[in-house]
Amino acid sequence: MKGTADSGVTEKTPVIRKRTSVVFSRVRPKRAFEEVSAEIKRTIFSGVLKPGDILPSEQQLADQFGVGRQTVREALRRLETSGFIATQKGASGGPVVVDTILDSMKGLFLDAFLVKKVTTDELTTARLDIEKMVLKNVFKVEDKGDVALIRQALEEAKRKMDQGLDGFEDNVRFHKLLAQATRNYVFVILVESLMAVVAHFHSLLTIDPATVKSANLAHFLILDAIEKGDEPRAQAALEEDILHVDLRYRKLNRRNDLNRGIPATPADGRGDGTRSVPKKG
Repeated sequence: MKGTADSGVTEKTPVIRKRTSVVFSRVRPKRAFEEVSAEIKRTIFSGVLKPGDILPSEQQLADQFGVGRQTVREALRRLETSGFIATQKGASGGPVVVDTILDSMKGLFLDAFLVKKVTTDELTTARLDIEKMVLKNVFKVEDKGDVALIRQALEEAKRKMDQGLDGFEDNVRFHKLLAQATRNYVFVILVESLMAVVAHFHSLLTIDPATVKSANLAHFLILDAIEKGDEPRAQAALEEDILHVDLRYRKLNRRNDLNRGIPATPADGRGDGTRSVPKKG
């Protein structure tokens, strides 16, 4: 699995192994492609198939499952879409087991947010609840090895910003690394998904470099509190960081509304067309 600049989870390109000799059982003809797909996933979950393993050829799979090659193709297509396999080209290629499920989940999560027309206020409220819980669990982990990695990442991000480079992806990575430091993969999935939505709003609203740099400074405050074992101070700094970004969101939303000729409305009781800051955690 290829790594990305903003990934909080260690990602490795799988080593291509020799073609596996795993043998599958025949399945019932009705919706056979689903059963084929499910059976291959079971062998991955059980560890029989590992990232880098090459599945048998389409014809071999068809013979083992007792189905047609078209059924096998549909099953493989679904597995590839879900992030379980990738197609390796070349004479010794074929369907290769990979680990890109998290990327697929992030895409589906973002799609769901877009379909439901999630607002920046809703995103901020969810971030406050989820990320403060993540931070709470960081303090419960005795091994602080991941915290040292966060320090390295923040220092590198600061160097980039001091050189005038964009540090948004590094700021996103900070939140992913916090989730990784919990050693709880559920938190990793949740934060990865939330950060996909954050990146979406960032691309729509074009957050200015000053806000990005300010977030980096806030991240140092959070990390300093973590290193000193001061959870209340870390929680306060995290909340301030998220709410500061939310304030920028609302200002940009207001500016974009004015550019489109949308008048200010007092619907939220503020009278200035902006939404109120989400209630603090």
